[in-house]
Amino acid sequence: MDTKKDLNYQLYLHREAGFRRMGFQVEFERYYAVQSGDIEQVQKNAARIKENFMEGKGVLSADPITNIRYHMIIATAMIARVCVEGGLDHDTAYTLSDIYIQRADISHTEDALFSLMGEMLLDFTRHMKELKRYAATSLHVRRCIDYIHEHLNEKLTLEVLAEMIGVNGAYLSKLFVKETGKSLKDFILTAKVHTAENMLRYSELSSMEIALALGFSSQSAFIATFRRISGMTPKQYKMLHYRSNLI
Repeated sequence: MDTKKDLNYQLYLHREAGFRRMGFQVEFERYYAVQSGDIEQVQKNAARIKENFMEGKGVLSADPITNIRYHMIIATAMIARVCVEGGLDHDTAYTLSDIYIQRADISHTEDALFSLMGEMLLDFTRHMKELKRYAATSLHVRRCIDYIHEHLNEKLTLEVLAEMIGVNGAYLSKLFVKETGKSLKDFILTAKVHTAENMLRYSELSSMEIALALGFSSQSAFIATFRRISGMTPKQYKMLHYRSNLI
């Protein structure tokens, strides 16, 4: 079926109405909060979910309830994939997605769908938060890992983490290596690079913007670290992975 005529007409209507779609960056910032296990931020996002919900979103159905349902289904499918990218088990992520899509299918009011959407966001976030606990067993290391993933935008050092947890720095360093097999520095940088990979895949942020967002001292420091851990530069990574995810 040729859609060119319909496409041109719809684009014309959008221009006349001043309609602008939500930017990739804004949309995926919300998904990143879920992927990082940031329950506090996701709770804030969920509480505001009804505010200007349709702003920047296309009309998928003439029926308002069906329209919301379709957008929830899309968001659920996208979040499942982002969480798989973040390390969540494939079967767990897609089965959880199936559950919420099935529940959306039998929800017939705005309030029910918005409530379900908030529940879905928090459910995926809790799974990711638990995943971020890594294989650590001690309270000190679990708290350290949680803090790292929740403060990737900050300058994280052994001194900062030891003070936050309330233990001796040398003790924390040895305990962390024992339980995770990585030094604190390597763990932090790897976590930052993995987050950067997803930002490169799903946003239009530049290397400089990502470097600043993840607390690197400079763009060059970010590029050097990214290359050391991923085996390629951020530019090369984006060229390989960005468009393949625009499906």
